[in-house]
Amino acid sequence: QVQLVESGGGLVQAGGSLRLSCVASGLSFRNNYMRWYRQAAGKQRELVASIDRGGSTNYADAVKGRFTLSRDNAKNTVYLEMKSLKPEDTAIYYCNQASYWGQGTQVTVSS
Repeated sequence: QVQLVESGGGLVQAGGSLRLSCVASGLSFRNNYMRWYRQAAGKQRELVASIDRGGSTNYADAVKGRFTLSRDNAKNTVYLEMKSLKPEDTAIYYCNQASYWGQGTQVTVSS
């Protein structure tokens, strides 16, 4: 049974930083792409960043240069480091692997 558990969300002022974590279980973590999505109120879920099994990353244009995605295969964990946060980054952030989703963690950025 695959489980993805996110943590690290919270309330932060614009310009601040947060680090989200996603711990995976029940899958061959090191062999899988991992992704972060986000969904703001009233909007569609959108891809934020992805990382392949070799550690290569891709980012949405809206977060390039501010967000960094990394993985620790020994801990079955991916990290999304978010800096220079903006109010428009406010959303529920979800960890994803194939058809599996975490429960989400709320990120709120105040202006």
